Amino acid sequence: MEPYKLFDAEYKFVSLIWEHEPVNSTELVKLCQSELGWKKSTTYTVLRKLCERGVLQNEKTIVTALIKRGDAQRYESEALLDKAFDGSLPKFLTAFLGNRRISPTEAEQLKRIIEEATQ
Repeated sequence: MEPYKLFDAEYKFVSLIWEHEPVNSTELVKLCQSELGWKKSTTYTVLRKLCERGVLQNEKTIVTALIKRGDAQRYESEALLDKAFDGSLPKFLTAFLGNRRISPTEAEQLKRIIEEATQ
């Protein structure tokens, strides 16, 4: 699952692509300048590296993602759970919620998610 590992700047970059794909590489440079404050050379360097890693594709100046946002989010979530909470979902939820209250609707949604995951 290593191809889904994205560093913070890479994740922001790929997020721009997910939001605008397919995107022309010239337009991508403009987006990165306005959204990330990147120079053209930075954009093309990161694009090249992510293409080499199989995360993105730049075909005839049209950039698309080869991985889905959900797959990258799932990888990042699992990595955080493993790293910070020893893989324990209950420990994560306890830390995440802290003193925060959730609505009855949110509680029902969580119950449904848990029930579906146990079947």
